[in-house]
Amino acid sequence: MPQDQGEPGTTATARISIPDDGAEALFGSYDVNLKTLERLFGVQIRTDGTTLLADGPRPSLLALEGLVGQLAELVTHGYQLSQDDVRRAAELVRQDDGVRLSDFFVRATVKASSKRHIAPKSVNQRRYLEAIDSHDVVFGIGPAGTGKTYLAMAQAVAALTAKKVTRIILARPAVEAGEKLGFLPGDMQEKVNPYLRPLYDALYDMLDAERVDRLLERGTIEIAPLAFMRGRTLNEAFVVLDEAQNTTPEQMKMFLTRLGFGSKAVITGDITQIDLPAGRTSGLIEVMRIVEHVEGIAFIRFDGRDVVRHPLVQKIVEAYEAYAEGAPSGPLHRAGDIMDTESRPAQAAPALNDR
Repeated sequence: MPQDQGEPGTTATARISIPDDGAEALFGSYDVNLKTLERLFGVQIRTDGTTLLADGPRPSLLALEGLVGQLAELVTHGYQLSQDDVRRAAELVRQDDGVRLSDFFVRATVKASSKRHIAPKSVNQRRYLEAIDSHDVVFGIGPAGTGKTYLAMAQAVAALTAKKVTRIILARPAVEAGEKLGFLPGDMQEKVNPYLRPLYDALYDMLDAERVDRLLERGTIEIAPLAFMRGRTLNEAFVVLDEAQNTTPEQMKMFLTRLGFGSKAVITGDITQIDLPAGRTSGLIEVMRIVEHVEGIAFIRFDGRDVVRHPLVQKIVEAYEAYAEGAPSGPLHRAGDIMDTESRPAQAAPALNDR
């Protein structure tokens, strides 16, 4: 337990023992993991053999003590700890001080293939995976970088590998960012492939390239524009609809009514990045109002804390969220505050004798 240093509210010191066989992995090369913990918890850490001596606010020390104890337990059970794992574990503890890290690093792992095991990296990601396991229709709504599509595809591949479904169908609205397919070169497949590229990238990341090509050739995995779903009934399929914020209400209804026996659908989208023409209602926003209370359907909402890309991306997402809520993060928050460089008076070039 932390020992107080002086008056209440000042810093305290905690002595945290580490198992001998786990110290090296926990500390990291050149103590890089300890530096990460110092930054995230606002404490100062030094070592005395296999004991950590940490100085800082009592709440931070209590959280650090619980975190280090759980990390040490993972290491002693053979888990290979990386710097990113330490950062991720710290974020999980900060989100929920009652979290069990083994539920994220060990038990909740999705086995997408024999070579690829994927684990949730936030509380909401774990809730998302649990919802996909227990519901036939799941909506994952939140900003880019939160793992909505990647985790859904991992679950789809795992279900196919376990023979829970006979095929995977990955779909996206084909028209985004104001571009019309008719103006693009090539046949239909060549026109839509750029829009579907992110789905291909995720798929090749989870499975060997040869196996992906074989499954695509057989039609076991199908990647297609949403329009291709019309008139079909999808039995024993795992269906993922990505970028659903760019569907119309009619398209969303069409997609949801394609679901057949033994099938599961995951719909992902970011309602802050709608590319539909002005005045058009997003099918994702409308369906949230219509089916949110329908039994068997789950809605999981992600936020900036779930972003698992570059740490700066998380800060950018949070800044946009604050701006959308009317709390700008900087002094420039009115259109008139930002002057285009082209509209500024040009400065006269200095005369030769002034140079």
